[in-house]
Amino acid sequence: MLRRLYHDQPESFAFTPANLEWAQAQITKYPEGRQASAVIPLLWRAQEQEGWLSRPAIETVAKMLDMASIRVLEVATFYFMFQLQPVGTVAHIQVCGTTSCMICGAEDLIAVCKDKIAPKAHQVSADGKFSWEEVECLGACTNAPMAQIGKDYYEDLTAEKLADMLDAMAQGEVPVPGPQNGRFSSEPLGGPVVLTEGADDRLERNASVALALDLGDTLKRIDGTEVPLLTPWQQDGAGKKAGSEAPIPETDAEDDDTRSAGASVDDTGIDKREAPVHSAAEVAEDVTPAEQGDDTPDTARGQSMQDGSDTGAEDKAAAAGTDHVTSEGTANPPAETPEDPSVDAGDTGAASSGTSGSTDTASAKSSTDAAETTTDRTGADETDDLKAVVEAEETPNASEDDAEAGTRPEALDGPRDGKADNLKEIKGVGPKLETQLNELGIYHFEQIANWSQDEIAWVDTHLVGFKGRVTRDDWVAQAKTLAAGGDTEFSKRVDKGDVY
Repeated sequence: MLRRLYHDQPESFAFTPANLEWAQAQITKYPEGRQASAVIPLLWRAQEQEGWLSRPAIETVAKMLDMASIRVLEVATFYFMFQLQPVGTVAHIQVCGTTSCMICGAEDLIAVCKDKIAPKAHQVSADGKFSWEEVECLGACTNAPMAQIGKDYYEDLTAEKLADMLDAMAQGEVPVPGPQNGRFSSEPLGGPVVLTEGADDRLERNASVALALDLGDTLKRIDGTEVPLLTPWQQDGAGKKAGSEAPIPETDAEDDDTRSAGASVDDTGIDKREAPVHSAAEVAEDVTPAEQGDDTPDTARGQSMQDGSDTGAEDKAAAAGTDHVTSEGTANPPAETPEDPSVDAGDTGAASSGTSGSTDTASAKSSTDAAETTTDRTGADETDDLKAVVEAEETPNASEDDAEAGTRPEALDGPRDGKADNLKEIKGVGPKLETQLNELGIYHFEQIANWSQDEIAWVDTHLVGFKGRVTRDDWVAQAKTLAAGGDTEFSKRVDKGDVY
């Protein structure tokens, strides 16, 4: 559905002072350079203030977030929750028209809207007070049919009840939100039949309705003064939450500042020690995306993750001024890491204290050992699993059954006519695997296309670091197509230079 900006736009837009303060606070949730992440909250607050999103409102948000206006417009036009045309000054009625509500009478509610508001959705009533639309499921199926009016849900509606509510709203009244048939929330119509103890002592309204009545913002245009501005993600220089007098514990800033010291950081800002530790089963199944034709050995991946885990422990041990706890629970200061790798931990400990002897050396070594073994126990257990998988993968032909599996396919001493096929056109075969295949005497698509099941089994167990790749990516079927002079989607990408 094509959505456009309304033809009649206001001259300008400005947040109210309280809404502006709220919007600026939302932006601080995100790190420098990622302020665009606040685009939806700011657009939503602009709509809550005005009822709809005008072009000036979109441009204002774009300027606040240092975004191109078209980028913000893309978001506003994509999500149907954003109204791109004026709505009623009193209320905009959103009638749920999905299955549960439709079979329970949503069509009757829509008929009321057409009769009392406007014949078509998104049209404003003659007096300018109301507008309506049919929306997808609002998640209150047990209270069907229902509608969202303003900020709140009105449930268990009938056509007569909705008509009366519209008349009351036109007179300035705000009907109580929630179920309109006497229900407390979403219990059976005949009353609750389980957990009935204390039913006589329950509150008059459910929590959602009670909050709506307490705030009184059901139909109100939001100006930002309805609730106090809370920014628990912020801390001022005194170590207090913004807007709160209660002190909060200060965190060790040095931990944050040095968390990436000596560890690689990718584009997401996550260093190796923060990367998830996978289980042994996940490592065993670890494969590269076939679409990329990547052939990085599985053993290398497992070893990389193992190394990353060890690096994390060592980096934490090296962080200056941070105490560490040994596996026995004893706190010890970390040993200083010598710049000269030839100096061991014992010499470092002795030099730093200005004394020598077995006691100081043992103390420094104990600190170093403690730091190296300081890990989360769950992570340590998973690291042990990783080591087991890596050790198994490092010996691809360790099993006698593997060594005897299948039949070796016919090999060539070299490519026919001195020209080998580009085996990388087979999805799952990268440069390293192509080299391995050539070493096994495989140079042409035709050879692979003629492999029997026994020959497939043999090759699958003799690809060092890539066991099972032939079967996984169905090389034989691909090779048959390529040997016949055809193309696959992947081979087309290789020919265009999009892969290698």
